[in-house]
Amino acid sequence: MGVSGSGKSTIGKLLSKELKIPFFDGDDFHSVQNIQKMSEGIPLTDDDRQSWLQTLNDLAVEQSTKNSCVIVCSALKQKYRDILNTNLKSKTAWIHLVGSFDLIQKRVQRRAGHFMPIALLQSQFDILEKDANAIEVSVDLSPQKIIDIIKNQHHE
Repeated sequence: MGVSGSGKSTIGKLLSKELKIPFFDGDDFHSVQNIQKMSEGIPLTDDDRQSWLQTLNDLAVEQSTKNSCVIVCSALKQKYRDILNTNLKSKTAWIHLVGSFDLIQKRVQRRAGHFMPIALLQSQFDILEKDANAIEVSVDLSPQKIIDIIKNQHHE
């Protein structure tokens, strides 16, 4: 979990490869309407996110019957994480990729071809609710160091 530009996809892909489990990017499951709205610089509402979160939860439930998986998504509010956790019988490990606004803003500015404009970044920071049970990892670290921290803290 984390704001746009925090490295969720990069870290998620590396983690899934390392753990030999499937990877899913939450961005790939947004509706056309949500992508259009964000592309226009309009923040999503809780109602906009509802079906997207439900789709990701359905995916998580299905994958949990097979083994496990890595799903990356912003999951900015606790109520979003509650929806994502619904009906999961296996334990969910939340990883929160944390970085300063300035650092994340620079990353988003360098990113090409993503539907979310930099103008929406502040709105994500504004609604972000920390998860007391999440493993927090600084995005200042190298991707491999982040993976090492996640693996070490997840197994404690």
